[in-house]
Amino acid sequence: MAHGMAGRLILGLVALALLPASAMASSLPSVRSGARPGPGILYAPAANAPQLQNTGVWKAPPILVSGATAYRSGEFLYQDFLFDDGGAKEQYDPTDPRISGNTFSKTNGTYTYPTAPAYANNAADFVEVRVKPLADATAFRVTLNTLKDPSLVAFSVAIGGTPGVSLPFPDGANVRAPADMFLTVHPAGSGMVADLVHAGSDAPVAGGSPSVSVDTTRRQIEVRVPHSEWDPGSGVVRLAAGVGLWDKAAGRYLIPQAAADATHPGGAGTATSPPAFFNVAFRTTEPYPHVSDAAGTATGPAWWRDHDQANALATGDISQFHADVDFGKLKSRVSDESGVPRDGPIDRILASHFETAQGADFSHACLTAQAGCKGAYQSRLQPYAIYVPRKTRPARGYGMTLLLHSLGANYNQFSASNNQSQFGERGPGSIVITPEGRGPDGFYTAWAGADTFEVWADVARHYKLDPNWSVIAGYSMGGFGTFKLGAEFPDLFSRAQPTVGTSTDQNVLASFRNLPVLMWNETADELVPVPEYEQTAMTLDSLGYRYELDVFTGEHLTLAINDQYQPAADFLGTTTVNRNPAHVTFVADPANDYPALGFVADHAYWLSGVKPRSAPNSEGTVDVFSHGFGVGDPPPSATGHGTGTLTGGTIPALGFVRTFKTWGATPAAPRSNTLDVKATNVRTVTIDARRARVGCAPRLNVKSDGPIDVVLGGCGKGLLPARRCVDRRKFSFRLHHARRARVVRVAVYVNGKRKLARRGHNIRRITLKRLPRKRFKVRIVATQSSGAKLISTRTYRGCKKSRPKTHRGGRLPGRRR
Repeated sequence: MAHGMAGRLILGLVALALLPASAMASSLPSVRSGARPGPGILYAPAANAPQLQNTGVWKAPPILVSGATAYRSGEFLYQDFLFDDGGAKEQYDPTDPRISGNTFSKTNGTYTYPTAPAYANNAADFVEVRVKPLADATAFRVTLNTLKDPSLVAFSVAIGGTPGVSLPFPDGANVRAPADMFLTVHPAGSGMVADLVHAGSDAPVAGGSPSVSVDTTRRQIEVRVPHSEWDPGSGVVRLAAGVGLWDKAAGRYLIPQAAADATHPGGAGTATSPPAFFNVAFRTTEPYPHVSDAAGTATGPAWWRDHDQANALATGDISQFHADVDFGKLKSRVSDESGVPRDGPIDRILASHFETAQGADFSHACLTAQAGCKGAYQSRLQPYAIYVPRKTRPARGYGMTLLLHSLGANYNQFSASNNQSQFGERGPGSIVITPEGRGPDGFYTAWAGADTFEVWADVARHYKLDPNWSVIAGYSMGGFGTFKLGAEFPDLFSRAQPTVGTSTDQNVLASFRNLPVLMWNETADELVPVPEYEQTAMTLDSLGYRYELDVFTGEHLTLAINDQYQPAADFLGTTTVNRNPAHVTFVADPANDYPALGFVADHAYWLSGVKPRSAPNSEGTVDVFSHGFGVGDPPPSATGHGTGTLTGGTIPALGFVRTFKTWGATPAAPRSNTLDVKATNVRTVTIDARRARVGCAPRLNVKSDGPIDVVLGGCGKGLLPARRCVDRRKFSFRLHHARRARVVRVAVYVNGKRKLARRGHNIRRITLKRLPRKRFKVRIVATQSSGAKLISTRTYRGCKKSRPKTHRGGRLPGRRR
């Protein structure tokens, strides 16, 4: 039965569950049996974020596309960008708590929050602004990303006005916009109040007072302006809005100073009258960053989509940011989605399952302490970038390209770049997603890793994806992440394309047997030097795997600035994932698993439940070849070499040197019911017999450095049909045994309690008596003459009176071969 170190063959006779037939499932990877590809969080139901909930008069679903507007269910909605609350572009605060390595994730605004914990580095960050006409009032609702203490924040709305005639917002905001009236909601006493004043004079508008309600759970502030004060009728009204901090002692907006302290924001530099607003609404035309324009992105960052906001606030005039709200449409409940982008680069909002704290925490760098790192951006709502192809959606759905951002960068690193669009427009069209990963340095582990797959799941809920066409790529840290996630979940991807990255663990590269790799690296890379990426390439080469290493002339950012990725897009192509290859190699590393986050990598293809013997701090490697496919391993080529030139980018021509290995045609081989298992430091592995194309009693050729349990899953139905049952007084059946083996010892457990134990030379049959009523579970541990153990588990239904059901032959009832 087993050659080399003896293994234990365990027959898992409980049928394995299938994926639910839902819309989301149809866009996600699926298999007929066994473990689903990827981590569990990928298949979790949608999270219910409080900030996205509606109560009272509010009914319209949120847009979840940043910088977008829509008319829905009689409501006008504006969706803002997350963590874009950088204020005006003045001078950076010398005590700025943000991680110093945020080279490609700086805000254009320079403001920082007071250091007191209640501000959470995010107290004045719009998520959404809504307007809705009621029978006797006009309702406004503002949702903030963070609202730990409502007494710290205020916002103002400019109503009406003449274009070109800007008037100052009240209460010392130091900001101007066209307006007939200003509505300001601010703390007072133990709650919040609203003032509606005439623009220019700040005289109160007669006719009553607006009412304010605060929902700290949902982080929403609602204000209703009675028609006796202002009635928009069915006209079109210009609106503008900004949010900032409140000075309770002075009864006015809190103005930034040069450096933040416990009660004052910083980042104003030498400005004598810095604007109070950290965030401005109705910004639908914010530019994207351009990675090829290094100088421009350094002097005017747009990574957080606050480029125009920061520049406008620095002038003190936000006239360019406004919405012309048609109250006639609202009263008629007209639906209008024309303000929501449908294709090209888009910023979306994810409702995460996890919130470790409100706001942001820049005090811990994941770069130096990755294990368990929660990331800088810890709140429930998380941003991500998506590219939707500008072509008709394929009938089977879009492809899915996971494009991971660099160290010090954010989710908009690739927005509007060729890296994004060339990947997206390849073939019939692939959606490209770049998660934030909860910060600039998460390295796609812990919360950053979970965020990556939460984003994938969110995309699957909103777009039809081809579940079998998915690839992974990334730049720098994203290249490292390509190797990491590719090794952890190789059956999620058909191709991998890391740029200026490498693998920090050469052992896990064994998992890339069925995942071809194209590496792009640089000759003078100061961050990922030649010896590091060459070691990764040489490891893939020594394994006989398919790979190509293209080494370009340049330094770490040369390929980003050049912004030409068509050959990489061609490599990623349209190849789909082979979820059931004949040969699987997988490395399990429990140290990188986070069960509480649904982020566990213990399975690949038709292997699952891979547990190292010396877990949790050691890796375990298992290699299984199935003879049931009737094929052999494709022969690897000799190592190839060549040269090439990359053209079409901002640099006229980039030369590179190629090193590569390919595979020949897959040879035919005799088909047999045999599995070859090689294992190092593995205690147990489950093999899905059906997907491995073997029966439930295959010949096992095991070579292991220690004891190993080989579990065969999917070998039977869980319960006899409703019309059949076993006599609870006396139930006999034959014992299962491996080929060319005898059962010499057997123990039987019923509902977890030992019912019977026997020894013998060749035990063929056992009889159980006095069984429970209704359902019960029987577990049989049969020790074979080879020393291996066969463990089967079945659930039965007992009958009160009937003839004994004895199942003759060599198999249990319901067993499939």
